[in-house]
Amino acid sequence: MRVLILGGSGFVGRSVADEAVRRGYDVTVFNRGRRAAPAGVSALTGDRLGDLSALEPGTWDAVVDTWSAQGEAVRRTAQLLSGRAGHYAYVSSRSVYAGTEPARAEDAPLVGVEDEGYAGDKLRGELGAAAFDGPVLLGRAGLILGPYEDIGRLPWWLNRLARGGPTLAPGPRELGLQYIDVRDLAVFLLDAALSRTAGAFDLVSVPGHTTMGELLDTANEVTGGRARLRWVEPAVIAAAGIEPWSQLPIYLPPGELHTFLHEGDVSKAYGQGLVCRPVRETVADTWAWMRGLPGAVPQRADRPRVGLDPAVEARVLGE
Repeated sequence: MRVLILGGSGFVGRSVADEAVRRGYDVTVFNRGRRAAPAGVSALTGDRLGDLSALEPGTWDAVVDTWSAQGEAVRRTAQLLSGRAGHYAYVSSRSVYAGTEPARAEDAPLVGVEDEGYAGDKLRGELGAAAFDGPVLLGRAGLILGPYEDIGRLPWWLNRLARGGPTLAPGPRELGLQYIDVRDLAVFLLDAALSRTAGAFDLVSVPGHTTMGELLDTANEVTGGRARLRWVEPAVIAAAGIEPWSQLPIYLPPGELHTFLHEGDVSKAYGQGLVCRPVRETVADTWAWMRGLPGAVPQRADRPRVGLDPAVEARVLGE
């Protein structure tokens, strides 16, 4: 299969490229060329908001689009590649759903097309993908973890636990988590291309695939077991002014936002063959990737850094 990845050097795109190469596919990536291309691919250089001339020749069986900014960029490539590709998969987000009610699967109400920020951009990207003249898959991913992560969520926790000592663990321990390993996302996208599957799919694990306790216990174990987890109730965290999700990555306390993000209906994706690997594999492989890096974990320039100030952590723990 001939696969074109729009992106291909960052988190999701690189994982799709790796999986496609592993399968023996003929893989082309298109990006600005600012980072080294994955091994085994052909690279085209251009700009999603500018020069697309490198994409004007050529045909592909499948396109995977990882763009996360202005939706106009998706429309441009979807139109340009119409008639020259067999399938178009756009990596969207469950953020396109409106409000914080539990997502009623893929037919839940969506944000407005005029909405500012990430959710609006992803919805406009979905609308842009509709310009493609063949089957279009909208992969509405939730929380994505795994090797190559350049947002910093799981890497922050792994580095913090590796540092050891008393460590603030946001409770309750049994709080369920719903996410997807980036490699399982890649497998689903490529399988969907093979079967020419179209439509919207919420791509995360089943609710409760793991818990906050299992995630942090596993991460502590694989990083050497030097941390002493001190479980802190949500009310104490809130009273300290600590922001869930940003200062305590991955974590959301029980409530509307947690229900929305971690209790979604994913029966459609599982019926289409989605398989999510155990949390231990995600954690261990991410740590192995981090330890093999020549320097710091890469950080996307368009996303804020995450993590808790050690002084704030010590104050809450009374250290």
